[in-house]
Amino acid sequence: MVSSSSSQFISPSDFMLPGKRSAGGEEVVDESLIKRTKIDNVISSTAVASTSTGTSSTVATMGGGSNTNGTTNGKLSISGGESNHSDIDEDLHSRQLAVYGRETMRRLFASNILVSGMQGLGAEIAKNLILAGVKSVTLHDEGTVELWDLSSNFIFTEDDLGKNRAIASLNKMQELNNAVVISTLTTALTTEQLSKFQAVVFSDITLEKAIEFDDFCHKHEPPIAFIKTEVRGLFGSVFCDFGPKFTVLDVDGKDPHTGIIASISNDNPPLITCVDDERLEFQDGDLVVFSEIHGMTELNDGKPRKVINAKPFSFSIEEDTTHYGEYTKGGIVTQLKQPKVLKFKPLEEAIKDPGEFLLSDFSKFDRPPLLHLLFQALDKFVSEMGRYPVAGSEEDAQNLLSLVINMNNELKDGKIDQLDEKIVRNFAFGARAVLNPMAAMFGGIVGQEVVKACSGKFHPLLQFFYFDSLESLPVEPLDPNDLKPLNSRYDAQISVFGAKLQKQLEEARVFVVGAGALGCEFLKNLALMGVSCGNGGKLTITDDDVIEKSNLSRQFLFRDWNIGQAKSTVAATAATLINPNFHIEALQNRANPDTENVFDDTFWENLSVVINALDNVTARLYIDQRCLYFQKPLLESGTLGALCNTQMVIPHLTENYGASRDPPEKQAPMCTVHSFPHNIDHCLTWARSEFEGLLEKTPAEANAYLSNPSEYTSGMEKAGDAQARDNLERVLECLEKERCESFVDCITWARLKFEDYFANRVKQLTFTFPEDSVNSSGTLFWSAPKRFPRPLQFSVEDQSHLNFAIAASRLRAETYGIPIPEWVKSPTTFADAVSRVIVPDFEPKKNVRIVTDEKATSMSTASIDDSVVINELVNKLKLCHQKLPPGFRMNPIQFEKDDDTNYHMDLIAGLANMRARNYSIPEVDKLKAKFIAGRIIPAIATATAMATGFVCLELYKVLNGGHKVEDYRNTFVNLALPLFSMAEPVPPKVMKHQDLSWTVWDRWIIRDNPTLKELLQWLKNKGLTAYSISYGSCLLYNSLFPRHKDRMDKKMVNLAKEVAKADLPTYRRHIDVVVACEDEDDNDVDIPQVSIYFR
Repeated sequence: MVSSSSSQFISPSDFMLPGKRSAGGEEVVDESLIKRTKIDNVISSTAVASTSTGTSSTVATMGGGSNTNGTTNGKLSISGGESNHSDIDEDLHSRQLAVYGRETMRRLFASNILVSGMQGLGAEIAKNLILAGVKSVTLHDEGTVELWDLSSNFIFTEDDLGKNRAIASLNKMQELNNAVVISTLTTALTTEQLSKFQAVVFSDITLEKAIEFDDFCHKHEPPIAFIKTEVRGLFGSVFCDFGPKFTVLDVDGKDPHTGIIASISNDNPPLITCVDDERLEFQDGDLVVFSEIHGMTELNDGKPRKVINAKPFSFSIEEDTTHYGEYTKGGIVTQLKQPKVLKFKPLEEAIKDPGEFLLSDFSKFDRPPLLHLLFQALDKFVSEMGRYPVAGSEEDAQNLLSLVINMNNELKDGKIDQLDEKIVRNFAFGARAVLNPMAAMFGGIVGQEVVKACSGKFHPLLQFFYFDSLESLPVEPLDPNDLKPLNSRYDAQISVFGAKLQKQLEEARVFVVGAGALGCEFLKNLALMGVSCGNGGKLTITDDDVIEKSNLSRQFLFRDWNIGQAKSTVAATAATLINPNFHIEALQNRANPDTENVFDDTFWENLSVVINALDNVTARLYIDQRCLYFQKPLLESGTLGALCNTQMVIPHLTENYGASRDPPEKQAPMCTVHSFPHNIDHCLTWARSEFEGLLEKTPAEANAYLSNPSEYTSGMEKAGDAQARDNLERVLECLEKERCESFVDCITWARLKFEDYFANRVKQLTFTFPEDSVNSSGTLFWSAPKRFPRPLQFSVEDQSHLNFAIAASRLRAETYGIPIPEWVKSPTTFADAVSRVIVPDFEPKKNVRIVTDEKATSMSTASIDDSVVINELVNKLKLCHQKLPPGFRMNPIQFEKDDDTNYHMDLIAGLANMRARNYSIPEVDKLKAKFIAGRIIPAIATATAMATGFVCLELYKVLNGGHKVEDYRNTFVNLALPLFSMAEPVPPKVMKHQDLSWTVWDRWIIRDNPTLKELLQWLKNKGLTAYSISYGSCLLYNSLFPRHKDRMDKKMVNLAKEVAKADLPTYRRHIDVVVACEDEDDNDVDIPQVSIYFR
């Protein structure tokens, strides 16, 4: 367990073992830990099996069956061994691996979790943990399924009424992930049973029992992470205790920040400047290490140094470099991520002295202390009365208020000056209800806290978190009679919102765009809420994608037998199993301009609300524009790893989604990617580009020629540019010069490609620009961030060289339809074949032009002789074509990142790593290469569930109507920190003219197909003079054109048909025209779009 860079090590006590106690919640840094440069690889967890016996335990086998003999749980053991299923299924968990990494996943695989309380909240927590892939989850509940539970638990159906909640959950939970052992406990828990787990979660427990269990967990060796959480109507709480000394190995989950050094002064302290390629992300107090420095080599000793005076492109360190060697060039500075040791207080102590609460909404900064009292008062109410307060009962609300007042008066510190009785009343009315959106939200938060407890990945919640969404209540005061149960599956929700809003939910017409991770969670939430479950309600979901294996770790409505099926259809079917009354239609159309015959005017006009569940900005912007056009509410959300955000787009109240945009991602200059890479991202970008060029674009280009040679060559001759020349050269290469007819030819091609890419090109580059060459300004050409490359020498003894040749030759054979011989599977036989390839000598050429301009957008160099060369190439192609077999075609290969058997990622990783080796850039494994080259979006189930919970709390407001902009909430959450930020949406920009005002939401509508003259007069009546009217790109009217006055008496729609050749299908009932106007002072006025209805 000794780190490679230091004699320091992590003691088991630094992870979850008790040590000397300090004030709870205080954060301390163990100085012995920060000297290690590699933390994440030191600890791995193994499970030590132990057996629980008793008739109250049931365990689901890996196949989903049951075994009544007991359940296997384990203790966290800090050792160098692997967990018993440490082989990670990268196809299944790729998106989660992108967030957590392998070591965290291995620790999860060794973790045994108890989830007690299987109402809606417990079910959500268990679901997220099972999807994450922990070793085992034990479900505990002593109660039976009630109709009340169907408002929030997606597992239960009416057939489960009267069954034990844990047992009723078992089989459906097991379906989520057969690699996780699911077991049940149905009798009262004892402290001894808790010792089998690394983390225990209680969602329905008395305070007295919670204190007893937490005390046991806190003192246990190693400590057991204890989490108590509750959802009561629109209120929720979380308490975490991970023991007296808990080590957070990675506080935020981000890669260490790096910088490329430009200069270092000989000073005390020295000033270190970095190239202005990217801003430095260092902060004062960060520890950094240096490498690759020339001149001042004393800093290359790997010793951590503390950053001071951090600025965007420079910083200093606490060191005297006055007598060090003089800096000459090079150098990389890398942040050393520091572990943090946290001291948690036990519940009994923390509840009396909670410290600072984690805030979610700064407009409610004074709310957490009141909620802290409310949850304690509710516990006392239930213990005294033996029941929860009844919804609408003023007597119960007053009794709860009295308890709160008494508890507040007993406080010595932190006494609340003025209690908000309305909040207490609302809390009392909904105290028994577990609402699905609240369960989804808290299920995500608590699930993530369990992951933190088991892995040390991300910063835990210290220690209390309270939340409420009272703004979700109807604007009008609720009639207590409206809160009474109706003996329906929605009774819990009715007890909070009333039967009137429940009816509005059921009659809603909803459009959900996307059936991936967000879409699955939304369908589950909406089905439980009863949205679109009434006679007049309907939900339409569309997604043109099919299910892949990598979807199964987050898109929980799908099972492995659904792989290859349409997402929307499978999700819709699964949602109707949750609620048979769900009126849902599944489509496989992509929502874009090409499908406006499907999603036509009538479709949009009849909608109540649109919910986006998309994963790309282009689609979001299109849906945003349609919602603007038809003035429909749009509920937007997205996740990225542990981050999530939601945005409410409400007609006339908020700005639209497209009103504000993130700045575009900074792209590396083309010359950097092609000739001067300085990080692995550059190498992988180049590798992906080469893959597509060699295996997809060039074969496709060749097929375009072969399909119609005369038309293709004619087009190239007409273009006559460098791009056309390059296309013809590549086609000629693959059809003649480099054409493969046998697998041995493919091996030869692969070996020569290696030589070309990683030896010859580097030799040419360093010949053109030697290591000591200088710019016109006199500075070294190979200055930071450029890295001087060195050619590689191919060797069959180097497995990475051989792997490149295997992947390249196999894929080359695939493009030519050449079968792969059996002998290729023998490494020695393949190595012999590669060794026999004759590699010609290479001599660098003089006067070779290499692009160094960072603003260049193409690596093709134009020539005055392009047209001459193109004619020669065309003639050569004609001769080449005559020699090809009749009907010969190539097989273009489209890059597919999620199939580990297709050699695509093997080739891309090989290309990138060999190039990285050229430039002395650290290499990456195939998984990391897949994340970057495959542009995989990191995703985890916890963030997805939480995001949909937030959105559905807003949906209550949208469907009820009448809420003001200040009632709505946009959210941003970082579960890693954790950070919650909620704020009211930004209102739309208002434009004014005389007594008129409008926003981006407005559209001026004219009916009955007016003439041009009538439209101009209609605008004149508003004090506006129209000088230009256009339909699409066609001008229908311009005041400067005398002939346009002849159009005055023509109907506008007829004008669009005649002049613009408008094709108006039967489903189209209007046309839109853009009108340019002036006011009386000849000032331009930007008016809304004008819609002219003719049907």
